[in-house]
Amino acid sequence: MNSPRTAAMANTSWLRLGAAVLALLVLNTLLSFGPVWPTPGIVPQARLAPEMVGLWLLLLWLATRPVVPSGRTLWWLSTLVLVLVLGRYADVTAPSLFGRPVSLYWDVPQIPRFLWVSARSHPWWVSVGAVAVVLGLVWLLLWLIRCCLSALLQTLAPRALRSIGAWGLTFGAALLAAAHVAWVPGTGRWVSNAVLPTYVQQLRLLADAHLPGRLAHALPALTPVEDALNSHGADALAALRQRDVSLIFLESFGAALYEHPQIGPATEAGRVALQQAITASGRHVVSGFFRSPVIGGASDLAHLSLLSGVDLSDPRRHDLLLTTRRPTLMHLFRRAGYQAFGVYHAVSWPWPEHVHYGFDHFVDGPALAYEGPPITFWKIPDQIALARFEQAHPRTDDSPPRILFFPTITSHFPFNPVPPYQPDWQRALTATPFDAEELQAALDQPMNWFDMRSHYVSAVNYVYRWLAGHLEQPEPRETVYVLVGDHQPTANITGEGAPWDVPVHIVSRDQRLLDRFRSQGFSDGLWPERQVLGEMHHLTSLLLTGFGPDAPQH
Repeated sequence: MNSPRTAAMANTSWLRLGAAVLALLVLNTLLSFGPVWPTPGIVPQARLAPEMVGLWLLLLWLATRPVVPSGRTLWWLSTLVLVLVLGRYADVTAPSLFGRPVSLYWDVPQIPRFLWVSARSHPWWVSVGAVAVVLGLVWLLLWLIRCCLSALLQTLAPRALRSIGAWGLTFGAALLAAAHVAWVPGTGRWVSNAVLPTYVQQLRLLADAHLPGRLAHALPALTPVEDALNSHGADALAALRQRDVSLIFLESFGAALYEHPQIGPATEAGRVALQQAITASGRHVVSGFFRSPVIGGASDLAHLSLLSGVDLSDPRRHDLLLTTRRPTLMHLFRRAGYQAFGVYHAVSWPWPEHVHYGFDHFVDGPALAYEGPPITFWKIPDQIALARFEQAHPRTDDSPPRILFFPTITSHFPFNPVPPYQPDWQRALTATPFDAEELQAALDQPMNWFDMRSHYVSAVNYVYRWLAGHLEQPEPRETVYVLVGDHQPTANITGEGAPWDVPVHIVSRDQRLLDRFRSQGFSDGLWPERQVLGEMHHLTSLLLTGFGPDAPQH
């Protein structure tokens, strides 16, 4: 007959075993969770994590060692597991939020900038508190992993070594995980994707980025811009006849504006109003779809793809290109006698990369001397930024022709709050561009991080409205407008598997100039035909053909 002490010891043993099994499940869950589409949230998944199988085999080996692993060893192992967990989070949420895989090379440098821009909207103690909370959560997660590893190493691993059934389960799990890593069909139902290959891929990318010799072959021997400079020089833009050009990149404008069942109808009225403003001003517009090198973010790759004529769908080429002196469209325009302006009202920090773009004048946010109320993460609304630029750099009869490069920002993630539109463009230049009531209504717009679609629609309609209003203003000199969507919005707007296509619009009073683009596949109006006319860097060649000295043959 068992004594009470023996029974208590047995109960304790079973409790420890149960806790160890729970620890195994917790660690597997931390390495196999999935996304809550399309949000930054995650949800547990009943699937085996390949890294958990590897970790379990390592723990079994450690349990056979005569020397018990030290506490320091457990902490190092816990840190390694934490890195895998954080990698898993990035791996599953990046496609959900941005519609593309995570890229440590491109995304990590953006994090400090995004955090800094976000922090400016709050008192310092809010930012400090947020950082403290995040660090506290990371520490708690590390501590939880440490406790789980300790339970497995002290209780479950020694028992498993003495159990034939446990060996059978371990062998089966290892076989299943290996089959999934080897892409055996059907295993994805039971096994989650491994995160280690993502790290390996990112390390290779980082190595390539810091060893430019590996990528030297990636840049073309001759770009369309270089070809135009060599072939035509100052006459490469003869068809423009010294007209001003405004190259406006429309932030997060993508094919979803036409194809998404909710977004398309919700933005149609804005397109109609813009089309009416174009027509009323005596202008005409032709449009086409092109494929952006990015989706959901990293607009710089789209900008420089067009300016350089180089395919920058691989961000490593972007980094390599910035180390060269390859000319851009800005250099071509300058050769033709234009002044090149780059207006980046969202930028309020040092950005030395702008030198490569070839601007005569780089105008950032502080240079606009905006004295009105800050709105959105980026402080200066698009409408006011353009109005203040025109005020600071007026066009006169005797000033040289101008090429303006203007990336918009109000329709940037997270798409809220949306500033009011000011119909009086002269008032937009003052320190009080809005009525107090409409300003407060804009600032009071609630932020919904889990459903941004309505915010996105409002931001897009704001851009359509100020574009229409701008075209209604008196024009100092005739201007040709090139309106380019930089990329599709984030995947929490478009849904999964969205194409990378964006609309491009050419607006001009000169029908003969627009005929050049019609002959290259552009269609009339703001509603382009659905065929894709090329990649973003192909648009460079089409622009040079349209603006060039020789009319296309019919």
